[in-house]
Amino acid sequence: MPRPFWILLTGSFINRFGSFVLPFLALYLRKEGYTLGQAGVAIGAYGAGGLLAGILGGYLADRIGRRNTIAYATLGSAVFVLTLYFARGLPWTIAAAFATGVFNGMYHPASSALLADIVPVSLRVRGYAGMRFAINAGFAFGMAAAGFMAKFSYLWLFVGDAATTAAFGVIAWLRLPHGLRTRKAEARWSPALESIRGNRRFIGVLCASFAIAVIFWQTSSTFALHVVDVGYSTSVFGLLMSLNGVMIIFLELPLTTITQRLRPRRVMALGYVILGAGLSLNAFSSSLAILILSMVVLTIGEMISLPVASAYVAKIAPDRMRGRYMGILGLSWTGATMLGPGFGMRLYALNPTLVWLACGALGVAAAGLLLLVSGNPVEEREGGLEASLATPPEPS
Repeated sequence: MPRPFWILLTGSFINRFGSFVLPFLALYLRKEGYTLGQAGVAIGAYGAGGLLAGILGGYLADRIGRRNTIAYATLGSAVFVLTLYFARGLPWTIAAAFATGVFNGMYHPASSALLADIVPVSLRVRGYAGMRFAINAGFAFGMAAAGFMAKFSYLWLFVGDAATTAAFGVIAWLRLPHGLRTRKAEARWSPALESIRGNRRFIGVLCASFAIAVIFWQTSSTFALHVVDVGYSTSVFGLLMSLNGVMIIFLELPLTTITQRLRPRRVMALGYVILGAGLSLNAFSSSLAILILSMVVLTIGEMISLPVASAYVAKIAPDRMRGRYMGILGLSWTGATMLGPGFGMRLYALNPTLVWLACGALGVAAAGLLLLVSGNPVEEREGGLEASLATPPEPS
């Protein structure tokens, strides 16, 4: 791998280590006296900011360069994470959550596009798996620490998040290359949206990703509440979340060497069903054994599907529109951040079992969406992404 890849990996590890706030935001807001509905609105505002972030971040990644976008986004995110802690009253909390969502989400399209710019095509699947390795290593260590920190003071969660996010911005500014940049006229959204509308494979991935993201964000909202409500501490929740990261650290790269050889849409569909089934296990018991099994099964589905999905989108996106494609893909996740927690919390308030059964149903629906979309003839003939990545993207 080229040297900038390792720099991007290091910065991503540092940033993810300190991503304390969002997984604990529902618990923090409830501690501050907000109702579940109000907490859902505030977390939804964070997701709404992410919708703007996907559009703005994708444009800036193609227009001013990946490096500049990463630096501006992470430094801005650090400022507004601290603002969120000091906000008082629901309107200010919602505004701060929205601004945090905007800046935190802006760097994702640029980071994904930069990886595709700097890593040789034949190594791209492994590159995305390596990036997830670094992110989840940071997440595993960070969540274990955050669970214990939250027992003493939530202030340290916000300060730590801001400090590590700012550190990533400094590293990006000093050490990362710009990546591909386009002229102003070429960076407009209208040609990119025209390309996306005609790309059925991408539309299928986009819709399936939204359904999966609704499931996935329950781990940072209703699952956190569930763990505490059935009698366990925040430190147990932190350790459960770090189990996810530890499994990915040790198992995802070896697993990727198998999944990259198989047909990508089928691999993603299988992973999505397993991911939804993981959280649906909570409908049948609230014991610690089921909580652990739920996280293990969910993580297996995540490891099967998500690295392949990232490389697949990088493959089917035109090179000079890659930032905007990644930005639109990010909208599926940030849109789910806006809708998923609020939807999940309302179901949870009615009956927690409804949330977990809905997660299983969404996993099956996401798999069905992928399998209904016709594939690339090269992809179907050659098999997996390891082979299909050797071919250039189709012109749109």
